Amino acid sequence: MKKLLFFFKRIIIIVFSIFYAGVGIAHFIKPQIFLNIMPPYLPFHLELVFISGFFEVLFGILLLLKKYRVFAGYGLILLLIAVFPANFYLFQSELAREAYGAITQQQAFIRMLFQPILIITAYWFTIEYKDFRTYCIYFIFAIVTIAYFSQILF
Repeated sequence: MKKLLFFFKRIIIIVFSIFYAGVGIAHFIKPQIFLNIMPPYLPFHLELVFISGFFEVLFGILLLLKKYRVFAGYGLILLLIAVFPANFYLFQSELAREAYGAITQQQAFIRMLFQPILIITAYWFTIEYKDFRTYCIYFIFAIVTIAYFSQILF
């Protein structure tokens, strides 16, 4: 059973790696999407979009390399905390929701709730197997996150 869980974790890491790298690349290809949700109190909007995109790509790629996975996991945790104001602004601002793609406040709230789950999953990438129950909880968080974002992206 333990080997099967390790196998599934590797698959999940690959999926998250693709997700982070893909979203990071989108910061450069379609920066306006991300500019639309930048809180007005933050300076240098375009620069912050590019910087966050760069780190999403970097950490997404580093997740694939076991040697750098812990670094990537903690980097993603910091990045997810850093971009939280944009998700909160999306929830808070009707203007941002309309510019982002006419999502409802409820949808923005659900999206915002996934930030802690993404942080928990990034932390899971940094740790080795502890016990079956804990591993399963992290696994469930990861699967729910994949299902949610797959529904949004595709």
